Amino acid sequence: MSKPSPRSDRAYRALRQAIIEQALLPGAKLPEDEIGEHFAMSRTLARSTLARLAAEGLVDAPVRRTATVARPGLEEARDVFEVRRALEREAVALVVRRWRPDFGAVLEGHVREEEAARARRDDRVSIRLAGEFHTLLAGLSGNKVLERALGELVTRCSLILALYGRPHSSECAVSEHSEIIAALRRQDIETAVRLMDTHVGSVEQRALLNQLQGTEVALGTILSRYGEDDGALNVVAMTPSGRKARGGAA
Repeated sequence: MSKPSPRSDRAYRALRQAIIEQALLPGAKLPEDEIGEHFAMSRTLARSTLARLAAEGLVDAPVRRTATVARPGLEEARDVFEVRRALEREAVALVVRRWRPDFGAVLEGHVREEEAARARRDDRVSIRLAGEFHTLLAGLSGNKVLERALGELVTRCSLILALYGRPHSSECAVSEHSEIIAALRRQDIETAVRLMDTHVGSVEQRALLNQLQGTEVALGTILSRYGEDDGALNVVAMTPSGRKARGGAA
């Protein structure tokens, strides 16, 4: 497979982050011409960028129709959380068995980033960091297949919560992540697995149907906040009809 062009890669990273941070919400239209114009690239490159996102389950890109941010159904949402909870339990068990003191430093450093985002009341960054805690933990498991699978499930959960979730509680996420780290440090596998299962279960419980409301925001306005770098930025979320809304975190 050929390496993506720098512009295509920048567009991919910007769109992916905007989706994960719920600035672009499920069902939002992603026209190739507008994306190409925004990132100064051809429609062919825009199409390949959307194909990369579609391969991750973040975008629906039907032939000869405008691509949209994916909209997982409720049945799929239940299936996703069922599999995610099983993999999260296994990831925690593997991390305990491989535990090293530097793992704790890595995870606690991430939690400090979450605390800083909460202090700034930066909901977009809080949502992204909450999910990244789980992919970071999976990376410490030493199992690349599990890491990749769980990473895809975490991003899928971000879409589900954007559609159906209650507003994100960064305070709960930070405190629960800290409790999990404490159990990992003690190498208490039973407690760590139980805490993780309870934590992901509480995320699942927030996935309740929520009417999206708000005012119109253009795609270009959202992408202008994401195209320059990989840093998180506080932006208004865009719904399928171009309206802003609140969501949860994974």
